[in-house]
Amino acid sequence: MPLQTKPTVVFDLDGTLADTSADLIAAANACFRGLGHGDLLDPVADALTAFHGGRAMLKLGFARLGQLDEAMIAAQYPVLLKAYADGIDTHTRLYPGATDAVEALRSAGYATAICTNKPEGLAETLVTRLGIRGLFGSLIGADTLPTRKPDPAPYLAAVEQAGGIVSRSLIVGDTETDRLTARAVGVPCILVGFGPEGPGVARLNPEALLDHYADLPGLVARLIG
Repeated sequence: MPLQTKPTVVFDLDGTLADTSADLIAAANACFRGLGHGDLLDPVADALTAFHGGRAMLKLGFARLGQLDEAMIAAQYPVLLKAYADGIDTHTRLYPGATDAVEALRSAGYATAICTNKPEGLAETLVTRLGIRGLFGSLIGADTLPTRKPDPAPYLAAVEQAGGIVSRSLIVGDTETDRLTARAVGVPCILVGFGPEGPGVARLNPEALLDHYADLPGLVARLIG
């Protein structure tokens, strides 16, 4: 099919393609240890907070100390990013079947892209180390453009740079941010039921829920042809 009319599947990264929570929590805990507080976050119990970003993790930890201070969060955020970059793939793993599903979509003629609220440089490093960068025609991060999801601009850029067409595209994600992005653009949304919120994402009323990556090609075909 012509390059500029390829149907396109746009993926979120954290909590959708890969479980990055343990490495994110470890980076936040490195900040707290450096301040003499020890590990304040739990890699399992606080996994959902991890997927809301570095500042959210810092806010939670300082709140537990009764020291919620925006200036302190701002000061520790660069420390967190460095700690995360140093151990970005220590515990992170792709969800089962993710690679096979993306390869199947590409073989069927779909363009594939990543649109994430992780900083672009960190996202590029992670997907390269996970061995999947070549499976995606574009990668748009939190700082690639002046705005981030759920603003529609990053999604639109991801589709365009992948050689796709927005009117035949959809997003695969795991959080309300991805659902709101889909609504802002006017495209279908598939939310994974194995991410940080589990089956609870059904409350967001996506066009489809994904329980296993093996089911993704069929869902995509049904939603955008």
